[in-house]
Amino acid sequence: MYGKVTGACLHGIDGICIEVEIDIANGLPQINVVGLPDTAVRESIDRVRSAIKNCGFQFPLERITVNLAPADLRKEGASFDLAIAAGILLTSGQIELPGMGGCLLVGELALDGGLRPVPGVLSMVDAARRRGIRRVLLPLSNVDEARLISGTEVQGISSLSELGTPCKRGLTADGASLSETESASESFAREVLSARPDVPAEVHGPLAASDDYADVIGQHHAKRAIMIAAAGMHNLLFIGPPGTGKTMLARRIPGILPPLSDEEALEVTKIYSVSGKLGTITRFMRQRPYRSPHHTVSAAGLIGGGSIPKPGEVSLAHQGVLFLDELPEFSRSVLEVLRQPLEDRKVTIGRARASFTFPSGFLLAASMNPCQCGFYGTETAEQSCICSPLKIRQYKARISGPLLDRIDLHVEVPRLDYTAMTDKRPSLSSEDMRRQVLAAHRRQQLRYEGSFMRFNAELGGKWLRKYCVLPPEAEDLLRQTFDRLRLSARAHDRILKIARTIADLETSDGITYGHIAEAIQYRNLDKSYSL
Repeated sequence: MYGKVTGACLHGIDGICIEVEIDIANGLPQINVVGLPDTAVRESIDRVRSAIKNCGFQFPLERITVNLAPADLRKEGASFDLAIAAGILLTSGQIELPGMGGCLLVGELALDGGLRPVPGVLSMVDAARRRGIRRVLLPLSNVDEARLISGTEVQGISSLSELGTPCKRGLTADGASLSETESASESFAREVLSARPDVPAEVHGPLAASDDYADVIGQHHAKRAIMIAAAGMHNLLFIGPPGTGKTMLARRIPGILPPLSDEEALEVTKIYSVSGKLGTITRFMRQRPYRSPHHTVSAAGLIGGGSIPKPGEVSLAHQGVLFLDELPEFSRSVLEVLRQPLEDRKVTIGRARASFTFPSGFLLAASMNPCQCGFYGTETAEQSCICSPLKIRQYKARISGPLLDRIDLHVEVPRLDYTAMTDKRPSLSSEDMRRQVLAAHRRQQLRYEGSFMRFNAELGGKWLRKYCVLPPEAEDLLRQTFDRLRLSARAHDRILKIARTIADLETSDGITYGHIAEAIQYRNLDKSYSL
């Protein structure tokens, strides 16, 4: 006897549909799983056997072969439990599942037959939709997440016994009880639940009072730099003594960024689904993520890894903000792994069994003190720097030149005097900054429509030469600065990108002398903090 159902597993952050083939033949009772299964898939046989028996079905005492196709792809996780169990029951003639050839079955089984949720359901259902599979059978806890994929018919069950006839404990996806003689499969074939449409978030949603830049006293230069960084998705680094508001400034950056687009929201929600950090949701994530890992984070925790690679902090911050507080306190080896994601906006993790690529297009915001004690350059009669010149050089050397070269804006955040602290004049609010950032984003969307680019930070090659044409006086200023500071070619290009963003904020079609001059002054470490 032969039967086939469709399951799914994860490969990176993408879902892959897997054909679960079942063959039951005469012979000594045994069951074999083939098709490169990992330990979790092999152990599913024991869960499936117990679940089938405890739900009142009969486990076939024959030779059972389970093939997971394609056979050359490594299969991982417990998401195949439901598909294997349903395939065995279907092939042995104990249940009838009309239309299961066009249905995806996903879920982990408990020993009593109950269904437990699995991570990455969003990616699996999206893969099934692209393959033309429109119906999904999965645990009740995953129903809301699966319904995010439009055009997909979702049925949630709580136990394997709900596949049988009769079923007295069945629940439909909306929680209503099934009749005592109607199985979940019959209910599924009779009345399919439509996917819940996504409810878009408001572009100008309210901001929490604690996240408003109006509460940040002074630091107008830093706010201007933040607005430029947010408008073009440029990386920035705050440099200043303790207590000047570097962390406060960085934490408010997501509040001035526009909400995620439909495409971005699906991609970010997939990452959180695969990571098991999504929780119970009824719509896509629309707020841009903000991640702030502690300086003790490992390289695998930052970029992802493990025997079965999972997304790290740089991928969890995709399309959002990654804030690294006290940058020199991070391990040198950890910081160096940021080079690839900052340049390529993706992370490739190679393992013996496969290579995984995770997206990592984030805005890097970092902060650091000018020295280890924090007071170099801001000495007063009462408080002076206690670091020797050697210690200051060693402290700065914790950040390599190649990494520093990939940070677009270097911003000094000075100590405020008492007069500035008591200044009652209204400060630039998050709403004011967000309005300007949104306008700059719209200009970029129109300019790069039809291309792979969305923000000025992604400019490169011929696109940089096309959209960053300089007038003669601006070209002369950039040439003089390039020679005097001995800038790298990368720093040269980043100055052009920043100037392009400044021009967008000022609704200027072309880059002027003033735009280049302002962009150059944000390369402080090239001037004063050169390593």
